Amino acid sequence: MNTIAERIYDYLKGFPPFNLLDKEQLLSVSKSVDVIYLENNQLLFEIGQPVANHFYVVRDGAIGLFRANNNLVDKCDEGDIFGLRALLRKGKYKLNAKAIEETIVYSISLKNLETYITANVDASQFLMASFVSNTRGRNPNDDDFVKTLQNSSEYTYLQTADYSKNPVTCAANTSIKDAACIMTEKHVGSIVIVDNHKPIGIITDKDLRTKIATGQYKISDKVSSIMSSPVISYPETITVAEAQIAMLKNKITHLCITKDGTNNSSLTGILSEHDIIVLRENNASALIKEIKRSHSAEQLKNIRQRTEKLLARYLEQSIPIDFISRLVSAINDTITQKIIEFSIDKMSKKPPVEFAWLAIGSQGRQEQLLMTDQDNALVFEDVEDENYDNIKSYFLTLSDYINKDLETVGFKLCPANMMANNPKWCQSASEWSQQFNNWITTPDQNNLMLCTIFFDYEHVYGNKELVSQLSESIFESIDSRTIFLTYLGRNALLNPPPLSFFRQFLVEDNGEHKDQFDIKARAMMPLVDAARLLVLSHNIKGINNTLERFEKLAELEPQNKDTFLFCLESYKNLLTFRTKQGLRHHDSGRFIDLETLDKGNRLQLKRSFKAVKEVQELIKMRFKLSQLL
Repeated sequence: MNTIAERIYDYLKGFPPFNLLDKEQLLSVSKSVDVIYLENNQLLFEIGQPVANHFYVVRDGAIGLFRANNNLVDKCDEGDIFGLRALLRKGKYKLNAKAIEETIVYSISLKNLETYITANVDASQFLMASFVSNTRGRNPNDDDFVKTLQNSSEYTYLQTADYSKNPVTCAANTSIKDAACIMTEKHVGSIVIVDNHKPIGIITDKDLRTKIATGQYKISDKVSSIMSSPVISYPETITVAEAQIAMLKNKITHLCITKDGTNNSSLTGILSEHDIIVLRENNASALIKEIKRSHSAEQLKNIRQRTEKLLARYLEQSIPIDFISRLVSAINDTITQKIIEFSIDKMSKKPPVEFAWLAIGSQGRQEQLLMTDQDNALVFEDVEDENYDNIKSYFLTLSDYINKDLETVGFKLCPANMMANNPKWCQSASEWSQQFNNWITTPDQNNLMLCTIFFDYEHVYGNKELVSQLSESIFESIDSRTIFLTYLGRNALLNPPPLSFFRQFLVEDNGEHKDQFDIKARAMMPLVDAARLLVLSHNIKGINNTLERFEKLAELEPQNKDTFLFCLESYKNLLTFRTKQGLRHHDSGRFIDLETLDKGNRLQLKRSFKAVKEVQELIKMRFKLSQLL
């Protein structure tokens, strides 16, 4: 082996995933590494440049990854890996990589990645964890990376989806009969309508069933009369994960693939839900399909239990927790929607006025991964006084059916009775507005507690406009009572970082959970409360998820970006940790026996507590609370 290769070998063996390779594998990699010298401010690659078949390791110096506006996204120091995400995604670079001092970089080819690294089980596990956790290449023990990846095909989960490269198309003036004949001849379930190679609409088998077989349209009509338009388009680099989320979000089963990801460029392919299901036998989309076909709460219970297994599998495969949260929330919402439909069918008549069903608390934040208590509310449109009692009685009965079926599925009844079958939480739109206004203008401890629960709500079913009106009303009340945020800030500081003077975990003093650590109340809720308060202070509507709130705050306050990103990562870790605990012990994961934790887990939790301390210090200064505490 030559001297340069020896030096490369000696360096790489000190860093994962290279330290997980056997000697012969690492020697082979070292012999083919390209060494790149960069002067300060010299670009390695730039936005829009085709992705090279290499990823990189910093040998000496530092590389900055910058957005187009020159904002620093990440800094890669000695031993850090970068360019891997782009390599797996393919396409073009989305960031500029620039030396921020004199730097030496090792360039490692895709061939070496596939031949030696992904072929090594331990190294492949590390790279998967590093990739999906959006980290650069630190030791997996540092961030509690999952160390078992049971199915190597899961590596493809966040890679480019395998879509059909030969989409079947027709023009807008084609008859429905001719389009159906083309679909039959080509054995496909969809046909894309194009204009100058650009997608303008789509017809699926479902359209033929619901619009033609029912007699709504004639087969001699043009396809433009029944096509779904506009289509949802994505670029050729779409990942399996992005495709699933897009289909869930838009309630569709087909995505158009175009040159630049918009409807204004040429169609190059079609990606169907079937393609995704082939890849993932038991995925969220498949479960949601089953939910929609179900006929009873008992069937839904079985599906929700399978969701727990799906959740466990995703965690084992190191799928990002924010992605998991969105999928599980979509399943929970779809189950609730189906139960509401069941419950309406049980009533003697259809709803007499418009209404909306709200998930509140953790499900309202899209963070209810485990089968915890249900928290919900109902808002119905304003009615004349003489009709009010009958209308409210109807919705209370309806809510009772819904709450009981949710209990059958596995979501326990709320011990505090914060459910829509409680008359206090089943109200007209104006009553809800007045309720929130009372809480805001009279911020005693009880009202502040209710605010922290009910401010995190998500529309699940019914009239969205009622929810939009409610949101507008809440922000008007806050604007007229600015002191409210100060009170809410003081409330957000009631749970300081959960460590004693001697740096020991603060545990429960008595009761059923004596000597156990309450990860929800002592670690997670302080971050939830801080994110809510700070987003409200910016008058931001429609962002309820804690991770998305911190992400938005980092964008709005670049001077505090590091603190907010620290909080974001800490909350991810806490949410992941609690979910794993809950799955392991078949409970909510809230109370933890510290004796079961190893040193790594304890250190990870303590690091999260530092994020609590940082953001609470920021709140103290922002709302001038030091003198009030």
